[in-house]
Amino acid sequence: MKAINTKPQSFSFFRLLKLWPVAFLSACTNEPTDAQLNAWRQQAIAQNAVMVAVHKKDDRWQNWELAITGQIPAKEPVRLDFEKLNALATTIVKTQEPHHTSNPKAIFSFRAIPVAKLLDQLGVKSDVKEVTFVSYDAYRATVTLEDLKRYPIAIALERNGKPLSRSEGGPLYLIFPYTDYPELQIKYPDRFWAFYVTNIVVGTEQIKLRVGDSASVGQKSSGKSDQPSRTLDINTLDKLQQVTIEEPVGYPIGWPIGKVKLQGVRLRDAIAASGVALPEGSVVVVRGKPPVYRDPLNPSRLAAKDLRDCDILLATRWGNDRQPIPAHMGGPLTLALPASCQARDDKQRWMTFVEEIEVIDSP
Repeated sequence: MKAINTKPQSFSFFRLLKLWPVAFLSACTNEPTDAQLNAWRQQAIAQNAVMVAVHKKDDRWQNWELAITGQIPAKEPVRLDFEKLNALATTIVKTQEPHHTSNPKAIFSFRAIPVAKLLDQLGVKSDVKEVTFVSYDAYRATVTLEDLKRYPIAIALERNGKPLSRSEGGPLYLIFPYTDYPELQIKYPDRFWAFYVTNIVVGTEQIKLRVGDSASVGQKSSGKSDQPSRTLDINTLDKLQQVTIEEPVGYPIGWPIGKVKLQGVRLRDAIAASGVALPEGSVVVVRGKPPVYRDPLNPSRLAAKDLRDCDILLATRWGNDRQPIPAHMGGPLTLALPASCQARDDKQRWMTFVEEIEVIDSP
């Protein structure tokens, strides 16, 4: 399917369609139905319209940052603000741009940061094989570490001397030098060009799930809290009762079509293990790494009653062989809603890169 609009408002939809037949899921042959395609299209259009509107007034992107996590020596996320990123962007990459459909043969000059340059500065652990780029809207693209070192695959800030606007996929845009290295176009087709990148995950992170109430979680983020919050790791989660579901997953990219086995723990059990109360009438907000999952105006909210009535799952493993969920699938921790729990609240969603749970008592 070819894109019919060069603006990212509709790109997300086409990226969703193109990512279904990914190489590591080549055994899956089912295709999404017309109804599913239409639903994803409407969701992508709505989400991108909101994001463009939010950032339309800030063309210089002073508040944008890139967070780098995963299998790196630093214990905390490495955060680079736009000023630092701008200083690092000293490389010019001249290449065709597959999303510029009005003139696909045109050569554009991108001012960019080679990803290998960033990784060399940070250091990468020896067992890392791939790096995942995560966008504002939770879209993700994964590239092998070997190829990042071999080719000048880069994060672009400018095209033809002008900052990349949000409507052009900016301010940070993952690009591939197709013109000088045409083999990349076969291995990394246009769906790998990631718009508005906010996070880089080196390898796959360890699970660090922070759980607390509105005082501990909300104030912890600002560094002002003395209230207790608890971080759960995989060892703690594995000690809880394990639950397996087999459902068609609601993650829109990078997963098989059809039923998939997911194993993990009930969300309510993880909250209880943290010593956090779940009062009647309270609400649980689940947040993930991508900014779209942390939007205070559109949070992913779950009623306490739904947690008690449904086995809403924090998934840690997938498939018949119960493999850990890697970053290229949105792991290590995802939120899954069994069929019996779905359609209760339009704020509920399947979520990748889950990092935080906050229990909010009702007023």
